[in-house]
Amino acid sequence: MQADRIGAGEIRGEDRDFVASLEKGLAVIEAFDTVRPRLTLTDVAKLTGITRAAARRYLRTLTRLGYAEFDGRYFSLSPRILRLGYAYLSSASVPARLQPFLEKISEETGESSSAAMLDGDEIVYIARSATRRIMSVGLGVGSRLPIYCTSLGRAILAHQPEAEIDAYLDRVRTEPRTRFTVTDKHRLRETLRDVREQGYAAINEELEIGLRSIAVPVRQQNGTVTIAINIGTQAARFQPAEMVERFLPVLQAASQAIRYTL
Repeated sequence: MQADRIGAGEIRGEDRDFVASLEKGLAVIEAFDTVRPRLTLTDVAKLTGITRAAARRYLRTLTRLGYAEFDGRYFSLSPRILRLGYAYLSSASVPARLQPFLEKISEETGESSSAAMLDGDEIVYIARSATRRIMSVGLGVGSRLPIYCTSLGRAILAHQPEAEIDAYLDRVRTEPRTRFTVTDKHRLRETLRDVREQGYAAINEELEIGLRSIAVPVRQQNGTVTIAINIGTQAARFQPAEMVERFLPVLQAASQAIRYTL
């Protein structure tokens, strides 16, 4: 989120039409997630970097408009907030176009399949076909995860310009999610080079113990990569080499087909 705020600051300095209050209001909404579904006023102020007084005004406004709830101590987002996400889903054709391909992948493999794109220093899930729950935290459209320790994130990042990769690695905090997470940035850079050369990214329990996944980029007709698709499964079901043998051809075929629908 800090990187997003920095980027917004640069925009604000260049554009007199930039509405700083809207930026802060959105930051308050983004402070809530699956790990922090309930926050105090102090929590929100600390996470967003705004004053307690400002945080109180934004939270009171969200509560009065029905986008948040307050129990006397904790604030939480209300179901009404889904209207904001639905506005994107209903106006964007990409998730709808991706969904049939993900469902076909799941039918062929019996495993969960997802599509994601980069948003700041995270990936955001834009479509998903789930056959079983593979993570302790439920995943769905709109879920966000770090780029550096996800197969989807690496599959996209590896195909970005070197300057963007360098900037990302310079600013990101590579915190260990498990004992297998690659946190050394030199090693991570080498991993991204391997991903670019081999055409796929594989994660072996780096995001969560017991979870393995494999992802491929979706290269658009102009050659750019903004989306990746993956298959995720429980580690006990398949060894890494077996995942490459079984799932990579399916993902590559789907990626090639999707390319001509975007």
